[in-house]
Amino acid sequence: MLSAPLLQLIMARRRIFFITLFVVSIVGLAVVQYRYLKIGLRLARVQFSEQIAGAGSEITTDLQTRNQLTFLLANALEKDTSFFRTDPAQLTDASRYFLKDYLRERLVDHQIDREFGFELMARDSTYYLRSTTAVAQEEHGFVYPLEITGYLPERLGTRMVLQLEFQNLNAYFLSQLNGLTLPSLMFLLGIIIVVLWVLRTYYWQRKLITTTNEFINNLTHELRTPVFSISLAAKILHEKASGKEREFTQSILNQTKKLSKHIDKVLELGTLEHGRTVIQKEHLDFRPALERLCEDFEKLCELEGQLFRFDIQKEAFPLKASLFHLENAINNLLDNARKYGDGSLILLTAYKEGNRLHLRIHNGGVPIPGKALENIFKKYYRVSDGDRTKVRGYGLGLSYVKTVAERHKGKVSVRSDAENGTEVEFIVPLDQTQD
Repeated sequence: MLSAPLLQLIMARRRIFFITLFVVSIVGLAVVQYRYLKIGLRLARVQFSEQIAGAGSEITTDLQTRNQLTFLLANALEKDTSFFRTDPAQLTDASRYFLKDYLRERLVDHQIDREFGFELMARDSTYYLRSTTAVAQEEHGFVYPLEITGYLPERLGTRMVLQLEFQNLNAYFLSQLNGLTLPSLMFLLGIIIVVLWVLRTYYWQRKLITTTNEFINNLTHELRTPVFSISLAAKILHEKASGKEREFTQSILNQTKKLSKHIDKVLELGTLEHGRTVIQKEHLDFRPALERLCEDFEKLCELEGQLFRFDIQKEAFPLKASLFHLENAINNLLDNARKYGDGSLILLTAYKEGNRLHLRIHNGGVPIPGKALENIFKKYYRVSDGDRTKVRGYGLGLSYVKTVAERHKGKVSVRSDAENGTEVEFIVPLDQTQD
């Protein structure tokens, strides 16, 4: 059995390992999500470039010919008010407004709904028209120049360029990817919360179980001394007593012996449930021990008027096992059959089948309710239906039996109904190394 400090060191290292694994997994998942986000932004930029190219092609086509908009722009750039009887500043404002409204319509047609600015200017800056909402040039800004041909440059006698300006496009692209980014962040946050909650619950429960087991072990160890003292004193009194007094002292001896058995059972169960506790196994023939156990139980049943029969196959039962724990487990099953069998016949059969040893213990008492069969091997569980609650117990026996079976790489199961009674089957593997 490993020492407590060594166990604490192992648990601490395991805790550090799982926490590190969790952190690395979360960081790795975040990195993957970030890379996917960058790919999404790149694709969104490519899509935006294609959309702006389509819109730019329509804009340059519309501005090639003489129409109301190009005529208004030409007069505003030349500050010619001969046709439009108005102030040059008002003419410039009107042309600026109509041009922006036209550009916004063309961009929306190509699914670009983003605030923008524009500059319409000659190459030599002789003519210049700028939107009222200027867009600052930034690292993440986007400028798309369009060369205007046709009516405007011919009338003005110089090359003209229309420049579309967009600000902070990354924020715009992220808004387009909200359907991808927000669920990803929410799922990532959900995973973190769930894992942290599971870890917290796991370590809290583990600490509670450890504290409970330590308390039970300490309590049972503390009970051993007074029980031994009472038993010793009762034996001395029993030897000197006579008549009615011997009945009382014998009752004290019986009760202290019973209490001592309960204490031993709790200690054995706590020891076996500890995952790192190694039980001492040896190569043995279990048949003689099983016969002796059945004979002792038969004598006990005769004293109580209980019917008991056993049928053990006439062959060796080679096992690699702990004789102490196996005997205790079988005794627990027989004792349960005696207590809950309502005086019916108890039948034990033992035989080999394949490479396994099968032990079946049957009684015809009140059947176990179906809903209780799923929980009957749990620690501290007791069936609450019927007359079974009249028999005192702590719900430790069958939990101990299951633990013994599992530590011997075997299993235990129970079947119970009104027609066939209750049958418990205990199976352990045979030792193939023995002849």
